[in-house]
Amino acid sequence: MAEHIRVEVVYALQHRAEVVQLQLDEGATARQAVEASGLLQKYPDIELDGRNKLGIFAKLAKPDTVLRDRDRIEIYRPLIADPKAVRKKRADEGKVMKKGGGPAEE
Repeated sequence: MAEHIRVEVVYALQHRAEVVQLQLDEGATARQAVEASGLLQKYPDIELDGRNKLGIFAKLAKPDTVLRDRDRIEIYRPLIADPKAVRKKRADEGKVMKKGGGPAEE
């Protein structure tokens, strides 16, 4: 008889998180956990081979990573804007940031 592991799959949305707890056979991968969670059917915008990355406890993981008991598989949404690009654009436009949020000219 195969041993089982307990894991949870998490997909964070803008205002809430979907958390699905699963029991899988030992040796299951992160991809298998996401597929078994039903989140791919509920949220068709999730693309494991494209725009969405996976992590286990906030560390990036490949879909073929073998899971351990009590792992938390996280499905990451893509960034809307690159933070570095936003800061560079702000600097190029000559905007000055000031403590307190008041006008920069004072």
